[in-house]
Amino acid sequence: MLTALLCLGAVLLDYHWGEPRRWHPLVGFGGLARQVEAFGYGPPELSAEARRTRGVGAVILLLVPFTLAAWLLAAIPLLGLAVALGLLYLAIGARSLAEHAEAVAKALQAGDLPLAREKVAMIVSRDTADLDEEQISRATVESVLENGCDAIFGALCWFVLAGAAGAVLYRLANTLDAMWGYRTPRYRDFGWAAARLDDVLNWLPARLTALSYVAVGTKPALAWRCWQEQAPGWKSPNAGPVMAAGAGALGLALGGPACYHGQWQSRPALGEGLAPRAEDIGRAVALVRRAIWLWLGVIALGGLILA
Repeated sequence: MLTALLCLGAVLLDYHWGEPRRWHPLVGFGGLARQVEAFGYGPPELSAEARRTRGVGAVILLLVPFTLAAWLLAAIPLLGLAVALGLLYLAIGARSLAEHAEAVAKALQAGDLPLAREKVAMIVSRDTADLDEEQISRATVESVLENGCDAIFGALCWFVLAGAAGAVLYRLANTLDAMWGYRTPRYRDFGWAAARLDDVLNWLPARLTALSYVAVGTKPALAWRCWQEQAPGWKSPNAGPVMAAGAGALGLALGGPACYHGQWQSRPALGEGLAPRAEDIGRAVALVRRAIWLWLGVIALGGLILA
């Protein structure tokens, strides 16, 4: 039950306070990662194997000390509980995700496409300069669904499995994947380790997230069918189940072509139904919120059974 109480406490702290506006540890970690990249990336003439080896070393250098420190601090009697609560709170970004998504929806509802493009660019990696209302809405809903796993459920899952150290490892690995996990000429080899580690750590959370979208969605049967039929065709083994199940749960048509770094990608269709509009962004946020309460309930029930 202690784990369940810590999870509830962290979620409530995030609900009331959101992410720290200044000096967020993840921002500092991102800056440190950029310094490690600048030092360890190496000269242009390096072979792919050497670049990949450097990427592996960079991931180890960045993750091991912080994960070990979290484990040692959380093991301290009494103080460790506060440390665990604080670290999980910092690893969760539910309020921030909702605020960013709602800012896009507000701009769309006001008819301010330039502002909507500016806001959606803060939460997606695709090119946003020429997106119309439907494309902006699609990008935002997809981001909410996928980041429900990355910014919330993944951290909760690994906290339950491995305590504060698990949540820290997951969130920092996810941050490195967001920075380096691209199949671009620069990161194809250097970012290989970050991307593969994120795939491994996200395998279970992604499927539990997809299952929770099925359970709390308005169209559970459709969500399940979309997950089973559409997810295997998605390029990411973990984003596919999450986004397909979420699209089906909302009864929306997501996926399709999108432009990343100036290159158009032919993405499979996800979900089924109408194209997303501004009002569907709020529906996606509400789906994630219902899933959070489901997770907390299941974690608490597990605690009671094991007590």
